[in-house]
Amino acid sequence: MILHCESLTQTYLSGGRPLTVLNDITFSIKEGAFLAIIGPSGSGKTTLLGLLAGLDRPASGRIVLDGEDLGSMTEDQRSVLRAERVGFVFQSFHLIPTLTAQENVQVPLELRGEPSADRAAALLTRVGLGDRLEHYPAQLSGGEQQRVALARAFSIRPRILFADEPTGNLDARTGATIIELMRELNEESGTTLVLVTHDPGLAKLAARTIRLADGHIVEDTGSPT
Repeated sequence: MILHCESLTQTYLSGGRPLTVLNDITFSIKEGAFLAIIGPSGSGKTTLLGLLAGLDRPASGRIVLDGEDLGSMTEDQRSVLRAERVGFVFQSFHLIPTLTAQENVQVPLELRGEPSADRAAALLTRVGLGDRLEHYPAQLSGGEQQRVALARAFSIRPRILFADEPTGNLDARTGATIIELMRELNEESGTTLVLVTHDPGLAKLAARTIRLADGHIVEDTGSPT
């Protein structure tokens, strides 16, 4: 298993009272899987994604990511794990406005001290932006910026990629194209993909869907892989 979580609970204080956002979440994901996590606003989707990626600690429960028990790691250790093995794509593209598309994709590779120009160009070509290498984010459409963000996420060859509402700022047609591209990259690279979305239509592109409601798993359908 690339990821296993067991009895996850997350609680925050709200108005001086504890508010349980997630309650007794348990599931596993096999390597190379494409999983969609779906549910209405406030169901706990983004909170769960943050826990799975080691961005936050649960109130209770256990998470094992790529063989590492996140609960036994320091914040610095979790940061290294994310930098080396985890990719992220968000609703907001988080591109650096003063860098070109190619330079944005090169950033994670340069931080690791790896050759970057050729791989960045190849990835941008793969996502259909081979003619936009020298364009700045402001010169790109929303769909093109998300393609750059996707190329950047895959640049380090992540073991697992977490995508949080990556189509939220896009029209329906462009959003479907982005999810289909993520599915293709998932199949080509073997990178495990975990997608959070409120859109049932987009979730259908995943092999497996977990539905949350009020912090609980209420449905787990599709392939267990």
